[in-house]
Amino acid sequence: MRKLILGLAITLDGYIEGPNGEYDWCFTDQDYGLNSFFERIDAIFIGRNSYEMAQQHGGINIGEAIPGMPALKEYVFSKTLTAVKEGAVLILGDSIAEARRIKNQPGKDIWLFGGALLYNSLMKEGLVDELWLSVHPILLGDGKLLFREQESGIRLRLLESKTYETGLISIRYSVEND
Repeated sequence: MRKLILGLAITLDGYIEGPNGEYDWCFTDQDYGLNSFFERIDAIFIGRNSYEMAQQHGGINIGEAIPGMPALKEYVFSKTLTAVKEGAVLILGDSIAEARRIKNQPGKDIWLFGGALLYNSLMKEGLVDELWLSVHPILLGDGKLLFREQESGIRLRLLESKTYETGLISIRYSVEND
């Protein structure tokens, strides 16, 4: 079975975006492990807000939402969108059942990129296998938090950590689903 990997930039105080949706605090001066991560994946799960943001960003970056990102099968999870770009798959129905079905298909691992609501629902159902967080040395103090209240604790096991001279720390954990 393919792994579902939540891969995000996060501030030290737990925010994935600022109070107005900004992410200009993210370091982009070097690779930070993205290229080796891209070798592991062939699909991306993305929520509506993140998808729309990526489409706007891609429009100014020659179609690439993230520079250097390979072509990935995009699964857009939304209850309100009626259409997505050519080649992407719109998931309108039971997102949990669809995520399970896609994880069971052959292929490389899947990147869970955006959408705190999507992440939280998939995490609650035990579908997230790894967390790969790029912890940026900044305290925003306000914005959208990645982690919300959980019904119960979730155990993690450290797989890898790397510290960069910029102060960014990349950490990978496996999610210990019981």
